[in-house]
Amino acid sequence: MKNFLAVSGKFSLFAAFVLATCIHSFAQVGLRNAMDMDGDGKADYTIFRPSNNFWYILKSGGGIAQQPFGVANEDFIAPGDYDGDRKGDFAVWRDTTGLWYRINSASSTFTVHGWGQTGDEPVPRDYDGDGKTDMAVVRRTNGVMIWYIFRSSNNGIETRQWGVMTDFTAPGDYNGDGTYDIAVQRPGATADAPATFYVLNSGSGNIETITWGLSNDLVVPGDYDKDGKTDIAVVREGTTPTSDLTWIVRRSSNPTGPPLQRTWGVTGTDLTVQNDYDGDGQTEFAVWRNSDGRFYIFNNVTNGISVIQWGVANDFPVASHDTH
Repeated sequence: MKNFLAVSGKFSLFAAFVLATCIHSFAQVGLRNAMDMDGDGKADYTIFRPSNNFWYILKSGGGIAQQPFGVANEDFIAPGDYDGDRKGDFAVWRDTTGLWYRINSASSTFTVHGWGQTGDEPVPRDYDGDGKTDMAVVRRTNGVMIWYIFRSSNNGIETRQWGVMTDFTAPGDYNGDGTYDIAVQRPGATADAPATFYVLNSGSGNIETITWGLSNDLVVPGDYDKDGKTDIAVVREGTTPTSDLTWIVRRSSNPTGPPLQRTWGVTGTDLTVQNDYDGDGQTEFAVWRNSDGRFYIFNNVTNGISVIQWGVANDFPVASHDTH
């Protein structure tokens, strides 16, 4: 079945960037910046502890940080780069009030903004391409999904009907234009039926309809082939708690070719935390294991494996907010 924590991202459910030699993909930069608390171009290992409402960050650039922020059982984790300084900001969305709370990393200022209402799902991303995360929610009502986006570039509001109530949100930069696209994953009629992704491209307004994965697969967006576009990717849970997790990626660089596939993780203990932990501009397969409080990272370029101890049982890995 769907991983209930990954689907909602709620605390309570688990009590052109150019370098000298390469171009970092837009698709990966947006995902990475949300988790890069020290601004060194690498996602940091970050967990939220429901027992005391603290965030704990193991900085890739060196050092440790901790910050009390949010309320377990009320708040959804909503990290992002809201101020555009290429660093992740502490941020949550409170379901009971529809308020966004954040600490801006650029100025260390505290901000509160109302956007959304009880029962919405927060989906903050950069939908207008200005380099800042936009506040956004999805509302399931009258059989459909309505996206409400507050654009940071001009304080404008976008309201868009996209999807039906039983869909899962799957935003990403699927066309590589630096702007996140509204997208959903639609389950089939049965658990083992094919799922379909519907993507509304932000620049052209074109609609892509792509069949990929099965109904119960988890959506794990990222740029796994480093071509500057979000790949449609899923994780398939096994039939028992000790079964492996299987990652299946439709590479946007070769969509008709064989999928990128990897067995990585354990069904009953692991949460998906895919991100760019080494700063190469490419998403790595990654999980956080509740039973031992460790991150397990697999680099699909070098086949290297990293195991990082960070957290304890019943913590929540913040990077899991981007799994649906």
